[in-house]
Amino acid sequence: MTGVGRRPFIAERLARAGGIGVLALALFFESAHGAKAGPGGASPDTATPTQALDMASDHAQRAPRASTRQASILWLECSRLAYAALQADSDVARSLTLANTCTDAWLVAALQDQRAWRAGRERIHGRTVQVEFRGLSAYLDKSVRVVRAADVSMRIYGGTRYTRAGLGIPVVVVSPRCRDRPMCKLLPFSGVFRPATAWIEPDAQADARLVIADPLHATTATIGSTQVPLAEDTSAAYAHVMGSSPIGRLGLFGLIGGGEVARRAGVYLMEDYDPDKRPLIMVHGLGSSPLSWSGMANAIWGDAELRRHFQIWYLVYSTDDPLFVARRRISGYLDAAWAIVDPDGNDPARHGAVLIGHSMGGVLSRLLSVETGDTLWSTAFSVRPEAMPSDAGDVAAVASLLVFSPYPGVSRAIFLAAPHHGSPLADRWYARLVKGLAGEPPPEIQAIRRIAREHPEVVRIELHSSYQQGRITSISTLQAAQPVRRASERLLPVAGIAYHTIAGRLPMRMPEGDGVVPLASAMLPGASSTLVVESGHDIYAHPEAIAEVVRILREDLAGTASTSAQLP
Repeated sequence: MTGVGRRPFIAERLARAGGIGVLALALFFESAHGAKAGPGGASPDTATPTQALDMASDHAQRAPRASTRQASILWLECSRLAYAALQADSDVARSLTLANTCTDAWLVAALQDQRAWRAGRERIHGRTVQVEFRGLSAYLDKSVRVVRAADVSMRIYGGTRYTRAGLGIPVVVVSPRCRDRPMCKLLPFSGVFRPATAWIEPDAQADARLVIADPLHATTATIGSTQVPLAEDTSAAYAHVMGSSPIGRLGLFGLIGGGEVARRAGVYLMEDYDPDKRPLIMVHGLGSSPLSWSGMANAIWGDAELRRHFQIWYLVYSTDDPLFVARRRISGYLDAAWAIVDPDGNDPARHGAVLIGHSMGGVLSRLLSVETGDTLWSTAFSVRPEAMPSDAGDVAAVASLLVFSPYPGVSRAIFLAAPHHGSPLADRWYARLVKGLAGEPPPEIQAIRRIAREHPEVVRIELHSSYQQGRITSISTLQAAQPVRRASERLLPVAGIAYHTIAGRLPMRMPEGDGVVPLASAMLPGASSTLVVESGHDIYAHPEAIAEVVRILREDLAGTASTSAQLP
């Protein structure tokens, strides 16, 4: 009979005898696999917890000099012995250190083949390991790849990593994007990535048990009589997904009609949907992508209090779309996401959403917070919608662009380097070049073109040419002199939606601003707070801007969001 086959019988004998429980069982496993007696001649059957720790330490010292396969066995036995000693409350600090050190070294060897693991028995380097997924995301596939968090580059975060020490080794679990249910549409194309923590325990039916658990929900483990925090790394999973996503490379192509960006447009959840957590809806800027939010998202996920109350939703949209077309489509993307996660419309998450927008995304966030009345429509046309002589479908399409209300559930908005009053760069030669490269106008702009050609008398004279040509793009709708954009300046977030401005200012720049957006264009009257930092247009990555967003969100939770202006 093999050692594996005998283990249930041994476990039953130990249970009936009342023995020394899991520790004795763990030490028996060591003996059953030919391990040497520990220091001082202690045998697995009679070793005290202290002697077991000495044996684990001896394995750890011998492993670096052993062959790869033998070293893996020694690291596994060391991990198991140290955990069993931890269960016996023996020298907790030493037990925990040994358990983590040996588990980490075992993972380094075990993960070299890059194969996916499933829950259940796995044969790894000659040993049978019972793999247990404990509380992992239901969005993950049954098979997951595991990556040590320490092996994930933090370059995308500027080197910042948010961690917590404790039991286990932080890892990233990865699986392909699912296709079998509506929720799959809200997951990144590059796959599902979640933070996890791995450790090794004794197991009665295998050589050891590898536990891979979610440390963000069950933050502690009770081992023996000791409550031990689980180690966590909230940065690695998202750095891994950002590093593997092609969306950053596609962002610029979206500015000139890139079809791949349009195919990927929508809302993406970077964590499991929680019906009780408020969405932070992040809207990137012109020619950009959600990658721009990496540093800010990292800081928010790294704050346990913010993580408990907010969930991040990324918006992807084609930035070649004219401003008001983009606003309408973003509203539709949000509607589609809510229809999937909360079809009945009853979840608390429906209330208290926060919009965070950069550059053009900041202007769009403001437009998602306003009530237009007839302000925009009357700027473009001389007759009301119901009196238009054009095709009813075309009139309805255009009205959906120019007459709208705040997006339901929004309670706060944060605008970063947003050209609320236009940008002079939208008038320059390279902006005209991009306009010339833009693809076929979207259906809404084609409707405007038909109205302007068939009934030019209803179009305001200053818009005749652009509307009849239909050459309306995101760039043209950010021009300072564009009539409808200029009229939209008067539209501020409605009562009940607090808003904040964060702007950049570079020394010796004229006009004063971040080199892309003038400071005066980024400012809004009535803001709950205003911060100007010494930064270029990539203010989303500036430490002061990130700290300001974290401050606003913390104060929002406390109900004390300040009304202040902070101008250097």
